[in-house]
Amino acid sequence: MKLSIQKIAKENFAKWNSLLKSKNYEEMSNLYTKDTAFLPTFSTKLEIGRKNTKKYFKHFMEKNPVGKITKEDIKELGKNCYLHSGMYDFTVGPKNKRTTTNARFSFLWIKNPERKWEIAHHHSSVKPL
Repeated sequence: MKLSIQKIAKENFAKWNSLLKSKNYEEMSNLYTKDTAFLPTFSTKLEIGRKNTKKYFKHFMEKNPVGKITKEDIKELGKNCYLHSGMYDFTVGPKNKRTTTNARFSFLWIKNPERKWEIAHHHSSVKPL
């Protein structure tokens, strides 16, 4: 049975968000292609490749992040590619001092030759006021 692209996107985001909570930055970086382009929410840099993505998540995961999608759009771009974009809230910080940031996102997911979904491009930015 073929899964709909909407269901695949929701499953992939759930996996991504679960890895955020796990603080496993090694596994998180493996969700990204080896030459991924990543514009993180709380950074001014364009991160290229898994090595830089891993370095960013190692630091970011220290903030205990949790993401929650508040609005989304999913577009199938081909048999093995889709764009998932929208708005999400990030809650970060220690248990007794959590803060939430509203942000925009776009993930470009592609299926690699081993039939595994990976992130080829990820852009996340704080929502303008």
